[in-house]
Amino acid sequence: MIKRMSVLVLMVLLALVFFPLISGMQDRAEIGKLATAYLEQGVEDLNAANLVTSVIVSYRGLDTLGEVTVLFAAAAGIALVFSRKNERREKNHDERREPSELIKTGAGFLLPPIFIFGIYIFLHGHLTPGGGFQGGVIIASGVFYALVAGLREELSHGLLSALEMISGAGYVAVGLLGLWLAAGFLDPRFLPAGEFGSLFSAGAIPVIYTLIGVKVGAELSGVIDTMKRSRP
Repeated sequence: MIKRMSVLVLMVLLALVFFPLISGMQDRAEIGKLATAYLEQGVEDLNAANLVTSVIVSYRGLDTLGEVTVLFAAAAGIALVFSRKNERREKNHDERREPSELIKTGAGFLLPPIFIFGIYIFLHGHLTPGGGFQGGVIIASGVFYALVAGLREELSHGLLSALEMISGAGYVAVGLLGLWLAAGFLDPRFLPAGEFGSLFSAGAIPVIYTLIGVKVGAELSGVIDTMKRSRP
């Protein structure tokens, strides 16, 4: 009874908080000045076909840096929490059920397209919907499938850490190059703009997305492997 009353009170409080916000929202016939500037000048400044994700890693590059930092902190926290459990479980390791033949066979067919698609997503983030975060998540899902299918018992955390450090340092280095050679941190225009709509265009944006994709993929793969090791 107490639990039900607590849930009811919580729902009422949430309604009181969010209802004024929702009721005050109206369809805006006009966009703001900042969004207008992005739309009018973004393509000319960045030479990228996908303006949305290009704005995220250029005009709002510091926000993306914060998101990458939060993801790193979360991955490090998960590794710290589960590492102690893994130490205790390694002493009493039990045999685990082998994956089915269907999963093993499917992995052979599906894993290459999954990894190729993930790479495609972050390499073409300046041209099509997607980017480094989305591509990294797809690659991590392929790693998860490989672990479930038994193709790998565990991952090399040394290799994952190296990928994280190299991609993270490269990301910050590209940001500083933009600050030094262009107009600000993560300004991609220190590299040639290239031909609009081609793969090698939009300055350093493809490089930024590649570094983010590798970093996100490595961090999420590490989280998946750490949680798998802690499984009873």
